[in-house]
Amino acid sequence: MRPDAVAGEGPGEGVVVRRYESSGGVSLVADVGGAEQASTVLLMHGGGQTRHSWSGAMTALVERGYRVVNYDARGHGDSGWAEDGAYTLDDRVDDVRAVLGDCPGPFALVGASLGGATAMHAVASGLAASAVVMVDIVPDPEPQGVGRIRDFMNRHRAGFADLEAAAEAVAAYNPERARPRDPTGLMRNLRRRDDGRLYWHWDPRIMQDPTGQQAVIRRSAEVAAAAGPPPFLLVRGLHSDVVSDAGVAAFRALMPELEVVDVVGAGHMVAGDRNDAFNAGVIDFLTRRMPPEQAA
Repeated sequence: MRPDAVAGEGPGEGVVVRRYESSGGVSLVADVGGAEQASTVLLMHGGGQTRHSWSGAMTALVERGYRVVNYDARGHGDSGWAEDGAYTLDDRVDDVRAVLGDCPGPFALVGASLGGATAMHAVASGLAASAVVMVDIVPDPEPQGVGRIRDFMNRHRAGFADLEAAAEAVAAYNPERARPRDPTGLMRNLRRRDDGRLYWHWDPRIMQDPTGQQAVIRRSAEVAAAAGPPPFLLVRGLHSDVVSDAGVAAFRALMPELEVVDVVGAGHMVAGDRNDAFNAGVIDFLTRRMPPEQAA
């Protein structure tokens, strides 16, 4: 479907906020920037995050000449929650199709963690992407790292008394990242409810059946590899506890042409930890594999 512009001021110069309607009546909110006829880069954040985690990457990609669509996944941020709890990877591929419905030409999928799993499943489901970037996610991730993410997302369902408490929780999860002096940026990921407490702005039901979802990701990787995949890039943080050398080797065994960028000084949240190195690696790959010039 064609998107409707969302009323209100856009997130930056030349960027507008648009709304797309997907399956189950779920409304998706996206920041869209760049020339309308340019090659499109679709940015998909990780579980528990919002589109704001891509702000720096979006700016860099638009400046490079791409059209960029950066959306909140269903059940996250400003996008709608599925009334029936429809959060499978099939549902998320429906969302990708909805957001790309008005895409005029070549497109690349760039996904972190859950977004990367969605990108893989989209390719296995027949979406003809020109290039795919998987950010710190592989078909065989490390169970301990995945479990730590799951524990963090399940631990704070009762919310936080104030912003400082939320900042403490984030710092405990990622102690190696320098803590910002001003935590107000976290409010992009939080909402205050009627009880006065702050809650992460994602639907807790997205955590249902994570084990089954992992099996889908592995199978999707096998299907995509057998079908002759588009160019794939894996960007991993060298401090990540989710992607190991063994996980990279297993991914390469499926896709021998896989390109890998290792980001020094970054953990699972690669774009947030080292946005400069992340942007450089992704833009180099996309420029070679899907140039930004306007589509015919």
